[in-house]
Formats: sequence, C-alpha cells, structure tokens
Amino acid sequence: MNFRTVAMVVLASATLLGGCAYPEPYPVYERPVVAQRIEYGVVEAIDMYRGGDGAPIGLGAIIGGVAGGIIGHQFGGGSGNTAATIVGALGGAAVGNEVQRSNARDRYRVIVRLDSGGSLALEQVGQGELRVGDRVRIVNNRVYRY
Repeated sequence: MNFRTVAMVVLASATLLGGCAYPEPYPVYERPVVAQRIEYGVVEAIDMYRGGDGAPIGLGAIIGGVAGGIIGHQFGGGSGNTAATIVGALGGAAVGNEVQRSNARDRYRVIVRLDSGGSLALEQVGQGELRVGDRVRIVNNRVYRY
C-alpha cells in the first residue's frame, strides 16, 4: 500500500467514527450561587513580614555561584581559565542571591476590630491602600477598604 491509500483509509475511518458521536445525555446546569461571608470593621494594626518558600538563606547565592563557576570554566585557558571561573562564580552568586530576594514577597497581617465586637487577623499578599483606622469590608477572608 502506498502512502496515499493509507491516508485515505485513515481519513475515511475518522469521518465514520466522528458520525458516531453522541451528545451529552444530561442537561448542563448553571453554576450554583455560593454564599459569601461579609463582615465590617475597622483596621486596628498592620504588621509586615517577609514571606518565603522556606528555603535556607543564601541558597540562591550558592546555586548561582556553582552555575556561574561552571559557565566561567568554559572560557580561557591556564590562569585565564581560573580567573574566568572565579569571576563566573562571583557573578553567579550575586545574581542568584538577587533572584532569591526578589522572589520573597512582603506579606501583611491585618488585624481588624469587627463591628460585632470580635477581632480578626487576616493574612494577605500586598497591603494595598489600607491604613490603621480605615473602615473595611471583609469578603471571604479578604480585606477591602469600605
């Protein structure tokens, strides 16, 4: 059999099988409405702390230094090779350290005194425009200025 005959057989088979498709036997329902928890209050305190993935301090610098040393070792010969390896390791360590620091996001713990008399501490990434004393609305554990 040549390629054209095989292609015709595959195309005819796909067409016949496509005609056997059956529509879904059940109706598609709209998404159910989810109840939202909404509370109101006043911001009492905002604490900032450094969020992170739990990686040890300096891990980015170590990995960057090793990678930079390996790349730097590919250049030069003799003492030039040694110098390129050292420069590559130092440059890689600096870049790796900066990458690790930029990945850690500032996180905020917002403490809100609720209108009901209780107190609520919420954690979120990015403070936004909140200040102590602001009237806020809390929707599903997210704080919004009100």
